[in-house]
Amino acid sequence: MGTWDVGPFDNDTAADFCGELDVAAAGERTDLIRSILTHVIDTAGYLEAPESEQAVAGAALVAAQCPGGEPADPAYGPEEPLPDLTGLRDLALHALDRVMSEPSELMDLWAQSDGGPWRANVRRLQNVLLPKPPEDQLSLH
Repeated sequence: MGTWDVGPFDNDTAADFCGELDVAAAGERTDLIRSILTHVIDTAGYLEAPESEQAVAGAALVAAQCPGGEPADPAYGPEEPLPDLTGLRDLALHALDRVMSEPSELMDLWAQSDGGPWRANVRRLQNVLLPKPPEDQLSLH
Protein backbone atom coordinates (compact mmCIF):
# COMPACT_ATOMS: atom_id res chain seq x y z
CA MET A 1 0.00 0.00 0.00
CA GLY A 2 1.60 3.28 -1.11
CA THR A 3 0.41 5.34 1.84
CA TRP A 4 2.45 8.10 3.41
CA ASP A 5 0.01 9.73 5.82
CA VAL A 6 -3.57 9.58 7.14
CA GLY A 7 -5.25 12.23 4.98
CA PRO A 8 -7.73 11.41 2.21
CA PHE A 9 -5.16 12.19 -0.51
CA ASP A 10 -2.13 10.67 1.21
CA ASN A 11 -1.87 7.47 -0.81
CA ASP A 12 -0.97 6.51 -4.37
CA THR A 13 -4.49 5.41 -5.29
CA ALA A 14 -6.10 8.70 -4.25
CA ALA A 15 -3.37 10.71 -5.99
CA ASP A 16 -3.91 8.67 -9.18
CA PHE A 17 -7.69 9.21 -8.91
CA CYS A 18 -7.15 12.97 -8.67
CA GLY A 19 -4.88 12.73 -11.72
CA GLU A 20 -7.71 10.97 -13.59
CA LEU A 21 -10.02 13.84 -12.65
CA ASP A 22 -7.49 16.32 -14.04
CA VAL A 23 -7.31 14.64 -17.45
CA ALA A 24 -11.07 14.06 -17.70
CA ALA A 25 -13.19 16.56 -19.58
CA ALA A 26 -14.68 19.15 -17.25
CA GLY A 27 -18.18 17.76 -17.79
CA GLU A 28 -17.11 14.24 -16.79
CA ARG A 29 -15.52 15.00 -13.41
CA THR A 30 -18.74 14.87 -11.39
CA ASP A 31 -19.66 11.55 -13.02
CA LEU A 32 -16.26 10.04 -12.14
CA ILE A 33 -16.72 10.95 -8.49
CA ARG A 34 -20.35 9.81 -8.47
CA SER A 35 -19.32 6.52 -10.07
CA ILE A 36 -16.73 5.58 -7.41
CA LEU A 37 -19.02 6.65 -4.56
CA THR A 38 -21.88 4.58 -5.98
CA HIS A 39 -19.62 1.60 -6.64
CA VAL A 40 -18.46 1.56 -3.02
CA ILE A 41 -21.99 1.93 -1.66
CA ASP A 42 -23.22 -0.92 -3.88
CA THR A 43 -20.42 -3.32 -2.87
CA ALA A 44 -22.13 -5.88 -0.65
CA GLY A 45 -19.15 -8.21 -0.20
CA TYR A 46 -15.52 -7.51 0.59
CA LEU A 47 -14.65 -3.92 -0.28
CA GLU A 48 -11.13 -3.65 -1.68
CA ALA A 49 -8.76 -0.93 -0.44
CA PRO A 50 -8.19 0.83 -3.81
CA GLU A 51 -11.89 1.52 -4.29
CA SER A 52 -12.15 2.71 -0.70
CA GLU A 53 -9.18 5.06 -1.10
CA GLN A 54 -10.75 6.57 -4.21
CA ALA A 55 -14.10 6.96 -2.44
CA VAL A 56 -12.48 8.67 0.56
CA ALA A 57 -10.72 11.08 -1.80
CA GLY A 58 -13.97 11.71 -3.70
CA ALA A 59 -15.85 12.30 -0.45
CA ALA A 60 -13.13 14.73 0.66
CA LEU A 61 -13.57 16.67 -2.60
CA VAL A 62 -17.31 16.91 -1.93
CA ALA A 63 -16.71 17.92 1.70
CA ALA A 64 -14.25 20.60 0.60
CA GLN A 65 -17.18 22.43 -1.02
CA CYS A 66 -19.42 22.18 2.05
CA PRO A 67 -19.47 24.61 4.99
CA GLY A 68 -16.67 23.60 7.36
CA GLY A 69 -14.89 21.52 4.73
CA GLU A 70 -11.13 21.69 4.33
CA PRO A 71 -9.61 22.50 0.94
CA ALA A 72 -8.35 19.59 -1.13
CA ASP A 73 -4.67 18.75 -0.73
CA PRO A 74 -2.75 21.15 -3.00
CA ALA A 75 0.01 18.63 -3.76
CA TYR A 76 -1.98 15.43 -4.40
CA GLY A 77 -5.53 16.68 -4.94
CA PRO A 78 -6.83 17.68 -8.36
CA GLU A 79 -5.21 20.66 -10.04
CA GLU A 80 -8.08 21.34 -12.42
CA PRO A 81 -11.20 23.11 -11.12
CA LEU A 82 -14.09 20.93 -10.10
CA PRO A 83 -17.77 21.67 -10.69
CA ASP A 84 -20.20 22.05 -7.81
CA LEU A 85 -20.13 18.67 -6.06
CA THR A 86 -22.48 19.47 -3.19
CA GLY A 87 -25.24 17.47 -4.87
CA LEU A 88 -23.14 14.38 -4.11
CA ARG A 89 -23.15 15.05 -0.37
CA ASP A 90 -25.45 12.13 0.58
CA LEU A 91 -23.60 9.70 -1.70
CA ALA A 92 -20.28 10.77 -0.20
CA LEU A 93 -21.58 10.27 3.34
CA HIS A 94 -22.96 6.80 2.50
CA ALA A 95 -19.69 5.83 0.78
CA LEU A 96 -17.69 6.77 3.87
CA ASP A 97 -20.11 4.78 6.01
CA ARG A 98 -19.49 1.76 3.75
CA VAL A 99 -15.71 2.18 3.88
CA MET A 100 -15.96 2.14 7.69
CA SER A 101 -18.16 -1.02 7.73
CA GLU A 102 -17.06 -4.65 7.55
CA PRO A 103 -15.97 -6.20 5.32
CA SER A 104 -13.57 -3.42 4.30
CA GLU A 105 -9.94 -4.01 3.42
CA LEU A 106 -8.97 -0.39 4.03
CA MET A 107 -10.47 -0.44 7.51
CA ASP A 108 -8.66 -3.73 8.19
CA LEU A 109 -5.35 -2.33 6.97
CA TRP A 110 -5.67 0.71 9.24
CA ALA A 111 -6.62 -1.56 12.16
CA GLN A 112 -3.22 -3.27 11.76
CA SER A 113 -1.39 -0.01 12.43
CA ASP A 114 -2.14 3.14 14.38
CA GLY A 115 -5.36 3.84 12.49
CA GLY A 116 -6.82 6.22 15.08
CA PRO A 117 -5.76 9.39 13.22
CA TRP A 118 -7.06 7.98 9.90
CA ARG A 119 -10.42 7.10 11.47
CA ALA A 120 -10.56 10.59 13.03
CA ASN A 121 -10.04 12.13 9.57
CA VAL A 122 -12.85 10.02 8.09
CA ARG A 123 -15.16 10.99 10.98
CA ARG A 124 -14.29 14.65 10.39
CA LEU A 125 -15.33 14.26 6.74
CA GLN A 126 -18.54 12.53 7.81
CA ASN A 127 -19.36 15.39 10.18
CA VAL A 128 -18.88 17.97 7.41
CA LEU A 129 -21.10 15.96 5.06
CA LEU A 130 -23.94 15.49 7.57
CA PRO A 131 -26.97 17.60 6.73
CA LYS A 132 -27.29 20.58 9.02
CA PRO A 133 -30.69 21.63 10.38
CA PRO A 134 -31.94 25.03 9.28
CA GLU A 135 -30.87 27.90 11.53
CA ASP A 136 -34.39 28.40 12.90
CA GLN A 137 -34.41 24.82 14.23
CA LEU A 138 -31.16 25.30 16.15
CA SER A 139 -32.61 27.60 18.80
CA LEU A 140 -33.98 26.14 21.99
CA HIS A 141 -37.62 26.76 22.66
